[in-house]
Amino acid sequence: MARQLTNPTHRADVVVVGARCAGAATALLLASAGHEVVLVDRSALPSDTLSTHAIARSGMVQLNRWGLLPAVLDAGTPPIREVEFHAGQLSVTRTIKDRSGVGMLVAPRRHILDALLVEAAVAAGARLTTGVTVDGVRRRFDGRVTGITGRRDNHVVEIAARFVVGADGRSSRIARAVDAPFTEVRSAASSTHYAYFAGHWPAMEYHLGDRMFAGVFPTNNGEACVWVCTADDVAQRFRRSHATIDASFDAMLHAAAPALAERIRSDGLRRSTTRGVIGLSNHIRHPVGAGWALAGDAGYHRDPITGHGISDAFRDAELLADALDDIIRGKDHERSALADYHAMRDSQLREIFEITCELVTYPPVERFVELQRQLDVAIDTQAATLAARPLPRLIAA
Repeated sequence: MARQLTNPTHRADVVVVGARCAGAATALLLASAGHEVVLVDRSALPSDTLSTHAIARSGMVQLNRWGLLPAVLDAGTPPIREVEFHAGQLSVTRTIKDRSGVGMLVAPRRHILDALLVEAAVAAGARLTTGVTVDGVRRRFDGRVTGITGRRDNHVVEIAARFVVGADGRSSRIARAVDAPFTEVRSAASSTHYAYFAGHWPAMEYHLGDRMFAGVFPTNNGEACVWVCTADDVAQRFRRSHATIDASFDAMLHAAAPALAERIRSDGLRRSTTRGVIGLSNHIRHPVGAGWALAGDAGYHRDPITGHGISDAFRDAELLADALDDIIRGKDHERSALADYHAMRDSQLREIFEITCELVTYPPVERFVELQRQLDVAIDTQAATLAARPLPRLIAA
């Protein structure tokens, strides 16, 4: 039960819960438009988070439009200009074409990318508070959400706001607090494991095996994120039959992509322990209500096999920031503006969501390859749609 708001510590136009890709980007765009924004997160920043951190062309368009791509590259993130795809006897290398204003991909470590987004949001005027564990939302007598309540260093934190944005991940506390319903839930029968390896990594790589999909994302510090996606029953079998998660990862990688596994067997190449997760959900939530909205994984989560999570977060951030900007400035009615955000988000996520849900069934090779081609087209289409949007206020000004 939400308590009545009394003696708020802060007041703002918008409080954004979650200061990573979706939340920091939303705060950046709203603060740049002149609105009072408070950005909160439970973690100390910068810090890492579970992510294979590739950014698709659609996400690259957003970084470029927001003027942040140079900072990502200046942080030592390598530009990726070639993609390799290997499936049995098929081996294809292609150069990334210049489309929608970008001719490269990047896969920055999250402690670098998230920090750049937060720094840009704070520079634009957002107020950042970390170490905040959000307990729930505040409500008015008519049920409208009017802020959040939480704890920081054993002290109560209360923030009153015209809008609350939940950008706090797939297990979003805000989504649960506002009872945002799931509108679609699909099977969670896949897994992802990854580790970091030193070496020469000139291209983004994809390797298709039997019910397994592996790859390489070049990243900062001369390392690459090497990952394996597979059906959850396959991953569980490997985990049970090996003494450590690193040993199970090595075995999974060898089963999925023997040539890639042989390349990284040399002593000293591994730079991290393995991280992984089994049974990630594929779901869509209703993302808006009176005084609240959801962005990124809080409102829509799909398996990482399509590598589109960061790009989804950036898309939602811009669509939602535009809607809230119009509402706060009185240019549009709240209900219609939030309904438009909901409709645009659902329209733009649909094709990639469907492709993802089929990919994690690990269909026969021919179908898997065809789905990858469909994915490429869907991403390019979304990138073109985003590139054609009016520039955000921080650029247009």
